[in-house]
Amino acid sequence: MFKKFIYSKKVAPYVFVLPFILSFAIFWVYPMCSTIRMSFFDIKPAGDIFVGLGNYRKLAKDPVFRIAVGNSVRYMLWTLVLLIPFPMLFAVLMDSNLVKAKGVWKAILYTPALTSVVISGTLFRLMFSEYDTGQMNQILHFFGFESYKWLKNGHTGMFALLLLCCWRWTGVNMLYFLSGLKSIDKELYEAASIDGATGWQKFHYITRPLLKPTTIYVLTISIYAGLAMFLESFMLWAGNASPHNIGLTIVGYLYRRGIEKNQMGYASAVGLVLLIIALIINFIQLFASGTFKKEKD
Repeated sequence: MFKKFIYSKKVAPYVFVLPFILSFAIFWVYPMCSTIRMSFFDIKPAGDIFVGLGNYRKLAKDPVFRIAVGNSVRYMLWTLVLLIPFPMLFAVLMDSNLVKAKGVWKAILYTPALTSVVISGTLFRLMFSEYDTGQMNQILHFFGFESYKWLKNGHTGMFALLLLCCWRWTGVNMLYFLSGLKSIDKELYEAASIDGATGWQKFHYITRPLLKPTTIYVLTISIYAGLAMFLESFMLWAGNASPHNIGLTIVGYLYRRGIEKNQMGYASAVGLVLLIIALIINFIQLFASGTFKKEKD
């Protein structure tokens, strides 16, 4: 009876999806429900104290949280500006006949993504060191300028973060766009060439529109990754205490409250607000891109 039940065609699909359902329930649904519950409590070693919306009201008046949100949103916007058009351009070049030794260039651009964030952040911290031995200061010395405290200024600190981000993820996004380019029928370009279309016209009227699904995917994951960035900042400033919180992100503030100060209820509220912000921004861009529009028959 049991063997017949297991080998049943009606049961088999549920058996195959069961691992995903269990992992989804254990590692996403349960933590989410637990976080929602904890956000309404003040978690103490002696017991939980119900505070209702107290954590959220406190969060709304928290100036440090506003700084963290501003840093994360600014970082996210800059990553969208840098990590969508340039990887798309590199992918188009790699897919053309203008570049030789394509495999070598792909490897060079993708290799940084294989590097540990801890190692990458440490290397960039040494590069942007305020001492004379830092590579960026050595470049300044070459042009006759004095050493600069890169990681103690908000603008140059953000520049260092963005440079680290672009160094690590340009190759990954380029591969996403390359996979999208492979799905475009080459006959479209041949027909455009026969009609006398220029390279720019081919890109504007064929490549860019047909890469829209890939662009939306890269845009969606970039929004989430930008808002959830933490370890890069943590390693760049050798901890979660950057000068005047210039490198503090929303996840960094969650870590500060939940781990460093043991305020798990307040940290849960921070995490839920981060989730809501990410969902709102992604839903706006998905609606704006027409992803939810129904196709006409």
